[in-house]
Amino acid sequence: MGTTTRGPVRSRRGLLTATAALAAAGGAVALSGAALRHQARIARRRIGKPLGEEALVADRVWRPRLSGEPIDLLVLGDSIAAGLGAAHRKETLGARVAKGLARRLGRPVRLRTAAVVGSETSALAGQLDALPRDYAPELAVIVVGGNDVTHRIPPARSAAQLADAIARLRRGGAAVVVGTCPDLGALRAVPQPLRALVSRLSRRLAAVQTEVALAHGAHPVSLRRTVGPFFLAQPDEMFSIDRFHPSAVGYRRTAEALVPAALTALAAR
Repeated sequence: MGTTTRGPVRSRRGLLTATAALAAAGGAVALSGAALRHQARIARRRIGKPLGEEALVADRVWRPRLSGEPIDLLVLGDSIAAGLGAAHRKETLGARVAKGLARRLGRPVRLRTAAVVGSETSALAGQLDALPRDYAPELAVIVVGGNDVTHRIPPARSAAQLADAIARLRRGGAAVVVGTCPDLGALRAVPQPLRALVSRLSRRLAAVQTEVALAHGAHPVSLRRTVGPFFLAQPDEMFSIDRFHPSAVGYRRTAEALVPAALTALAAR
């Protein structure tokens, strides 16, 4: 078991500074930009970097003793997709999805994680470009969007980039599942009213991602609806020690929401 950076990482300091700038520019709350920047500084102090910026390496064949050829599973996206916050590789999102699929299908699952901590939707193209030319996954799971919200990426641009990634995967024969942008309103370390604003923006992006996924033959999963209530009601259990990324339980809940859609996508492939 080890760690990897898998590419450039934006610091949480930059992420939350951008969030404050976004809120100040939006004019959607009755506070000055200075007050919102102050709230972002509070959030930075509360969150810190106890996890570092490297996700565990979980790539391997899961449940290898099952019969049949392994199913090739590709995971793309940001720190949630990469599994930052998991204490063991078996607890990462990719491993959880792989084990869930293996259990339901009775076949091994070969996991490849291309997700990079700190990624925006624009990074999906590079993640795909970095794969071996002869690699053809049967299933791809994409979880991305939070960094688009905090870095002020227009939803239309994110949508176009997601559409391109889905189209490339579909042309290669992969079934695609998209876990839409989580509700950033669950991040209690972010003070109000900044938290309410990023919640609204993350919901808007998730709605756009759902439309794009459906239009391009992918299977969307609303993480806000399926697991968001758990993060809101049980933050101590669902979040890792930084109160920003999922814990082992949070990743288990998220994988449980994604696996049914993955099974449906594979059956329709």
